Amino acid sequence: MPESSDLMLGGLSPDEAEREIYQHIISRNPEHNFEPTLDRVRDVCALLGDPQHAYKVIHLTGTNGKTSTARMAESLVREHGLRTGLFTSPHLSSVRERIQIDGEPIAQEDFIRLWTEVAPIIHLVDAKSVDNGGPRLSFFEVLVVLAYAAFADAPVDVAVIEVGMGGVWDATNVADGDVSVIAPIAMDHAEWLGDTLVDIAHEKSGIVKPGAATVIAEQSDSVLEVLYGAVAEREARARWEGTDLEVVDRQPGVGGQLVTLRTTAATYADIFVPLYGAYQASNALLALAAVEALLADGGEPTALAGETVEAGFGAVTSPGRLEAVRTSPMILVDAAHNPAGVDALVGALEESFTFESLVGVVGILKDKDAEGILAGLEPALDHVVITASASPRAIPADELEAIAVPIFGADRVSVARDLPDALDQAVQITERVHDMGAGVLAVGSVTLISEVRILMRADERKGMGQAR
Repeated sequence: MPESSDLMLGGLSPDEAEREIYQHIISRNPEHNFEPTLDRVRDVCALLGDPQHAYKVIHLTGTNGKTSTARMAESLVREHGLRTGLFTSPHLSSVRERIQIDGEPIAQEDFIRLWTEVAPIIHLVDAKSVDNGGPRLSFFEVLVVLAYAAFADAPVDVAVIEVGMGGVWDATNVADGDVSVIAPIAMDHAEWLGDTLVDIAHEKSGIVKPGAATVIAEQSDSVLEVLYGAVAEREARARWEGTDLEVVDRQPGVGGQLVTLRTTAATYADIFVPLYGAYQASNALLALAAVEALLADGGEPTALAGETVEAGFGAVTSPGRLEAVRTSPMILVDAAHNPAGVDALVGALEESFTFESLVGVVGILKDKDAEGILAGLEPALDHVVITASASPRAIPADELEAIAVPIFGADRVSVARDLPDALDQAVQITERVHDMGAGVLAVGSVTLISEVRILMRADERKGMGQAR
């Protein structure tokens, strides 16, 4: 794979150029393989004129709920009349989904132009790092640099930035968040972030900036102790769910839920949020409080206009979060990939769906708690089809089967050689059992649900009625 400055894009079609750029970026160290330093990203940003300081920033971390909260906050800010940037990860179809301007993935021509402008700077910093015995910028570091440059180039008024993993050493942390948001913290990425909740909380608290506004979700006692200390040390202005912020009421309904949310500025009654589950109501609360704090610009938060809140939440989508990608039978995909996420998912399923039978298509990555994920899914699934995504990090299907059988029992477990076969098996099982009242849930990793979504879209284009 050529170095960044050696990529020859001239003469390629836009699709070919985008693929070439992406192939170069993914040739670098993956986002879960990083060194604990921000120096490389800082160096590139400095040579680009520090684009990360050209706009206000809402910075989000946590274990589950970051992406949905980020998307809700961005929608509220945009509805307020400000131009927005949104950086989330991972992507489901195109890498351009990670960098959004005004709610849309960065345009292909802008992505290609941006790369040609930024790549020589990335190459300079790569060379410096390698000369000093270090690595090139990682996959994730390059995407962060591209996002910050894209937002300055647009230009946006506000960037909503989701960390990749952690906080202190996350590449996004070269920006100074005007508002930091800490979603619920649970065990995940222990290999990189720490073996205990306290260790993980210390890492994630690194996005709290001195004197900045901070919005914090309900947490376990051990996590709260860490966050209290971080807020006090940095003299941050914190708003805490459970005391300052509250989901007063919520009523599940068709297509989402009706919520009443209390912040320090106001109580917003009967707001429709088109997402399922108690956790999405809490995510909406965090997003609302974060936007109030941002617009207060260092003062006391004031209430947003009711019509702004209604329109902002009403326009929200969260792909891959209890998303229906097919009907008859219904096929849902969900990005839950740790036990805490699975627990929240199961609660939302029980509350908002009435399946007579639900069949799971499950694939899990090697660095995840496969036993905990499967145990959490067991009460919700009548049968599970074990498979593996195309990711090199996926647990092989036969190994995952060996974990699943003691949890589900052999008669409730099937194995599929690949994902299309797994979907076919799951659909056939639903048709045998309860044709009209059965559904399929694909879950376990983001790579798995990304592939399911691509397969379903391909079937739609072909006009096919089968899963493959």
